Amino acid sequence: MDDVDSTHAQAAQYFAEHSDWITAKINGIRYIEKPPLPYWTVAVLFHVFGQNVFSAHLPNILAMLGLAWLAWLWARRGWGPRAGLYAGLGVLTSVGPFLFTRFIIPEAQLSLFLLIALYCLLTGFEQGHARRFYWMWIFMGLALMTKGLIAPTFFIGAAIPYLLVTGLWRRWREIKPIIGPLLFLAVAAPWHILCGLANPDQGHAIGNHPTLGNVHGFWYFYFVNEHYLRFFGQRYPHDYNKLPGAAYWLLHLVWLFPWSLFLPALIAVAWKTRHNWMQYIRHDEGQAVNVFMDETACADVAGSIFQHKFRAHTIWLLSLFTAWTLLFFSISTNQEYYTFPVWTPMFILIAAVLVGIEQNSNLDRALGSKPLLSTAWLSYAQAVFAVVGVISAVVLGWGLWDSRHLPYMDDVGTLLAHRAVGDYTLSMSHLFDLTGASFAALRLPAILAAVALLVGPVVGWVLRVKGKHLASTISVALTMVVFLIAAHIAFARFDPMLGSKRLADTILAKASPADTIIIYGEQSEGSSIIFYTHHFFGKPAMFVYPRCGQHGEGSPLLWGSCYPDAPDIFLSEEKLSSVWGKGQRKWLFAQDKNQLKAESLLAGRLILVQTIADKALWTDRPLP
Repeated sequence: MDDVDSTHAQAAQYFAEHSDWITAKINGIRYIEKPPLPYWTVAVLFHVFGQNVFSAHLPNILAMLGLAWLAWLWARRGWGPRAGLYAGLGVLTSVGPFLFTRFIIPEAQLSLFLLIALYCLLTGFEQGHARRFYWMWIFMGLALMTKGLIAPTFFIGAAIPYLLVTGLWRRWREIKPIIGPLLFLAVAAPWHILCGLANPDQGHAIGNHPTLGNVHGFWYFYFVNEHYLRFFGQRYPHDYNKLPGAAYWLLHLVWLFPWSLFLPALIAVAWKTRHNWMQYIRHDEGQAVNVFMDETACADVAGSIFQHKFRAHTIWLLSLFTAWTLLFFSISTNQEYYTFPVWTPMFILIAAVLVGIEQNSNLDRALGSKPLLSTAWLSYAQAVFAVVGVISAVVLGWGLWDSRHLPYMDDVGTLLAHRAVGDYTLSMSHLFDLTGASFAALRLPAILAAVALLVGPVVGWVLRVKGKHLASTISVALTMVVFLIAAHIAFARFDPMLGSKRLADTILAKASPADTIIIYGEQSEGSSIIFYTHHFFGKPAMFVYPRCGQHGEGSPLLWGSCYPDAPDIFLSEEKLSSVWGKGQRKWLFAQDKNQLKAESLLAGRLILVQTIADKALWTDRPLP
């Protein structure tokens, strides 16, 4: 478990061990900037499976399976079984979902709840399905309890234009406008009210910068600082970053890869059909069923019209949801994974276009008509995939050749450059630290990835040219399966750098419960150590970090540390120097630039226990 995981896992750890399920705490400090549902879920799983990595990651696993199922269900109903297959494969075999479900963030769960709510909105107007509107309100409440106010913001920003465009706003009474919001509030309101009552203002809080003993309570901190001011980039502390505009948009080609290769075809279809966007949208538009047909033919035509209407409504709803969410985060502060909720809708739309081109091209030719888009669009996309694959295989081969004389090293951190892209405030910053020498630790995954990218895309292109469209598209997914397995192995090699479990194991093997752990820096730098040693020590770790820092020091615990009842776990450098070597044994952890600070401050008084990657563990006296 890496240090991003462990910060959130500690909040779940607190809920699992205490009767207070209102105010989350990390290392004894209030942590009330996020809704609690993801932490509650992990806390329950901690009770069932124990406090481990599997329990912490299981909600994301289940959410991704749920998204794949929903994509399959939605696309299958609109465009047939092949479209359902493609949409589900898109969810499971693309780069973005793989990368951003490897640590505990709630985006996958948020996406599932929002898309279920949207599906209920879409299908609730169908005869006999009015009860789905109740579920729409419930899942919107669950989405809010997962990520906050952006959940109803995204839903409403798509739902209102959809109802206006389709004319369904006239049936507003069917949406349960009284009971529905009450259900939503029943799910979402109790925790917000109770957390506000449990965490009121302290002292004389003025402005957005808390001071020790003078800090705004939950309602200001959560609604104003964490939502309103974050949108405008004015949140305090400013411990986050924003992608440059071009990178924000272009990176979606990476997150949706390899299925993003078919986005040009999706755009081309949308443009060519622009004059027919409103067909089948209004209840009185589209073809009518001939009442003089026999019952079977009439049912077939009626079913076809019903499916066309479902397709048109799906396209409008998912397109509005995608456009609104992308626009929102292009203005707001953002991280690479913030647009996660729109990825599944895009996979559904891409699958629809893929199937339309694959299945209709032969039919159009047989009828002597010109297809909307020829299969050449897919062949070109597959050719680009082949070129990208060959280039990637060459780059990986160069890395393997460049490191051929280096011995295998299981600690890739010692071979990385520390370029600090985005000052490591972007989730993918560490990828820019790779060097040629780092391939000494990545030989197996590099070989697997190189073979998959060299062979799979070329085979897929050949199949596409020969008209084996189903096999060609399946080959895209199979190529990514092998590539993602290789990427998983590579991430495991990064574990010593991303997490600190090995250092925690060393502490557990050599320490006594009376000892004290000290993190030189803020909490997230050594959160995995705290997570793994929490039970053993039974007390909070200490930090060489200012309490309630007044200079915008980035820390998830800054606001909580300003409360007067926060535990006294913060040390100044002078205090660390004075207590080092006195009383019970102390363990000091530091990484990167803080190592030099610790070595300078405690020169000659540090006993090195272990170093891994850019991390060091010392104690203040010889070990027996």
